[in-house]
Amino acid sequence: MKFFSNLMIEAKKKKVKILAVACAEDEVVLEALEVVRVTGVVSCILVGNERKIREIAKNLNIDIYRYQIIDIPDMVKAARKAVELVSSGRADVLMKGLVDTSIILKAVLDPKIGLRVPENLISHIGMFNIDGYSRPFLVTDSAMNIAPTLDEKRKIIINAVDVMKKLGYKNPKVACLCAKEKVSEKMPATVDAAELQAMNERGEIKDCLIAGPIALDVAISQEAAKHKGYTHPVGGNADILMVPEIESGNILYKSMIYFSKSHSAGIILGASAPIVLTSRSDSNETKINSILLAISL
Repeated sequence: MKFFSNLMIEAKKKKVKILAVACAEDEVVLEALEVVRVTGVVSCILVGNERKIREIAKNLNIDIYRYQIIDIPDMVKAARKAVELVSSGRADVLMKGLVDTSIILKAVLDPKIGLRVPENLISHIGMFNIDGYSRPFLVTDSAMNIAPTLDEKRKIIINAVDVMKKLGYKNPKVACLCAKEKVSEKMPATVDAAELQAMNERGEIKDCLIAGPIALDVAISQEAAKHKGYTHPVGGNADILMVPEIESGNILYKSMIYFSKSHSAGIILGASAPIVLTSRSDSNETKINSILLAISL
């Protein structure tokens, strides 16, 4: 938990960030917001059904007068308004409440009021701090891009590296995960991984060190890397685990949540502002951590 505790400490040194929450009539979201708000690091604009928001706040003993509420009961219109608050500069971070991901992303990508940056790719990152493991690390992309092309993988890496740089990592180590370390035409992910490493070596992907193809054990365990004779500096030292497609990423992400004692956060990158987009199954702690990560960028 130390990593996320440090994010809170650093956030208290900076100016208060404003969160715009789309369809805020959600009990678990309001609980997480209140925990972060009372620390003084965020101010919140709640967009949604005001009557329901007030009912939930009352049941949770939340002082709703500490929040600004914009009453828009319609989910589509509420999502658009929350996005517009961020794109116009009246809020710093967008957060998903009780609304389908497709609805909020449609608003994010709207050319008139959205947060799309033309040259960027929107992607998801999961940040993990696992008890017993020496350092935090990032997993991408386990939620957005289904079967990314080589160029999309390049952009996914750029998004992830940008996060790590903002968190103080000067030259993060990126592992392009595959089933083995040798390139095989029968395994297209290994071909892409080798090309991503070559692009990094040619200076086409900067501010990081990329290795691929590389298996998970070699990426995170120095003992495994030594045993297999793997000498690339990323071996056993990966800061970023880039998965080849969404299935393996989703399985890896959820296995760490359910099979380990982990502390995690998840946000969307590549837009003009960070987006807190957590699942309803995510714990309250994960939602709080996700807010802290987003306001730190």
